Amino acid sequence: MDKKQKDLIIMYYEIKRFREVEKFSIQRIADYLGLNFRTVRKYLSMTDQEFEACLSTQGSRPYVMDQYKTFVVNYLGEYPDTPASVVHDKLKECFCDFPQLDPKTVYNYVVKVRGEFNIPKVTRSDRQYTAVPDLPMGQQAQVDFGMKRLRTSKGGWQTVYFFAMLLCHSRQKFVLFRDEPFTSQSAVEAHEKAFSFFQGIPREIVYDQDVVFIHSENKGDYKLTDVFGSYLASRPFKAVFCHAADPESKGKVENVVKYIKQNFLYNRIFTDNETINTEAIAWLNRTGNMMKHNTTCRVPYTEWCNEQKYLLAYHPIFSTDGRNGHKVLK
Repeated sequence: MDKKQKDLIIMYYEIKRFREVEKFSIQRIADYLGLNFRTVRKYLSMTDQEFEACLSTQGSRPYVMDQYKTFVVNYLGEYPDTPASVVHDKLKECFCDFPQLDPKTVYNYVVKVRGEFNIPKVTRSDRQYTAVPDLPMGQQAQVDFGMKRLRTSKGGWQTVYFFAMLLCHSRQKFVLFRDEPFTSQSAVEAHEKAFSFFQGIPREIVYDQDVVFIHSENKGDYKLTDVFGSYLASRPFKAVFCHAADPESKGKVENVVKYIKQNFLYNRIFTDNETINTEAIAWLNRTGNMMKHNTTCRVPYTEWCNEQKYLLAYHPIFSTDGRNGHKVLK
C-alpha cells in the first residue's frame, strides 16, 4: 500500500467521523479538511465495501496526462512558480494533439507532479474576480492598459505595452501589444482592431483618466486629446471616465490585465510586435476566450456568439498606407 492510498483511507474515515460523531455539515467538513464539498459528499455516500472497491483501483489506473509528464516536470523545474492554468495553456500551445480536458483535471495532475518531484509552488494562483454585476448584452466594454518586462529572444529585456478591451456581458477579450507606450493615435487604432475582432461596437466604453485620452479634468469636465476627441465624434459609443484602480467601475478589465500578465505573458519570450500579437490572438482563441470564466462559469466565446448581434454595426474608418501604416479617415 502506497502513501496515497494510506492518506485516502485516513481521509475517508475522518470524513465519516466528522459527519457521524461530530455532526459537522458537509461544507464544514470540506472547509476543515481543505476539500471540495462534492468530494466530501461522494465519500459520505459510499459504504465501506464501496470505498474498498474504489481504493483497489487507485494506482492501477493510468493518467490521461502521463504522456505529457516529462514536459510538465521540465517546465515546472525551470519555472516552479507557474500556475496550473499557465501549464494548461502551454500544453495546448506546444502539443497540437493535446486533448480537451477540464482545468481541474490539469490542476490535479500538476499538484500530483509537484508532490512526486518535490517542486513546491511559491506564488499564489491566478484567479479572476469581479465586483460588478452583469450588464445587458452589447451595453458596455471596459478598456485598460498594461505593461510588463519580458526576456527577448536575443537574451536581453524588453518592456511590452498592451491595450486590453473586454465586453462586460460575455467577458470576451481582446489584447494588442506594442514595444513602446501607447499614444492617442495608436490607442485609437487599437480600438478599431478590437471592434473588428468583436465584429461590433458596444454602446459605452469605460476608461481610466489616462493621458492617452484626456488632457485634463475639472470637476467632471474632461478635455479630450485632439485625436481621441475626433475619433469619438466618428464613432457611436459613449466614453465614460473613472478614477484609476476603481474596481466598482472597471474592475473586470483590471482583472483581465492581471490575467494577461499571469497567464499569456508568463515566461513568454519577446521577439517582435508582429510575433507577440500573432501569439496573443492564438492564446485568445484557445484559452483567453475559450476557458470557462471563474465568476460567470460560462465560456466567453460562447457568450459572445449571443452578444455579438446586440453590438452596434462596425464599419472600418481606416485606410491602409503602405508607407505610414494606418491613418484615421477624416
